[in-house]
Amino acid sequence: MEDGTREDYELLERSEREYMHALPDRLLAALRKLDTGLQGYPVSRLGHSLQTATRALQDGADDELIVAALIHDVGDELAPHNHSEIAAGILRPYVRPEVTWIVEQHGLFQTYYYGHYYGHDRNAREKFRDHPWYQTCMDFCANWDQCSFDPRYPSEPLSTFESRLREIFSRPAHDPRYVGKA
Repeated sequence: MEDGTREDYELLERSEREYMHALPDRLLAALRKLDTGLQGYPVSRLGHSLQTATRALQDGADDELIVAALIHDVGDELAPHNHSEIAAGILRPYVRPEVTWIVEQHGLFQTYYYGHYYGHDRNAREKFRDHPWYQTCMDFCANWDQCSFDPRYPSEPLSTFESRLREIFSRPAHDPRYVGKA
């Protein structure tokens, strides 16, 4: 890198801009891929994601939370033990810190529903009891995430959420109009 010229780095910058422009397409492809894979659940990971986003939409959530609900498990394919961090990392440059924090913590908060069956502390989320977004994360999990494995639930198709996803992931990364200080 130390031998690179200004022209080299300008070329790379143009390349990266073009690559970033296609981020919404890559996210949509990653979501579609969730329709296959993990067995044993009554719905696919895509079905779960669509149910979660549909519940957020029906509850009147804003677009950032709806898109977060849609992609909250997108990291499952590559990082099943820390998928929440992966999804939060994808969102972080484009949404307010509250949304990122909720997605980053949802994995821990979800253990409330099943952790005791595996010898884990189902109340591990209590370490965040005094956090300003604790209740919002609890609500995300209780009202949208944990209940979205219902094969009979009439979720919206991916196309319902596509324009929201494209708008959010087409924003300038870390634009202060969308991303505040944590």
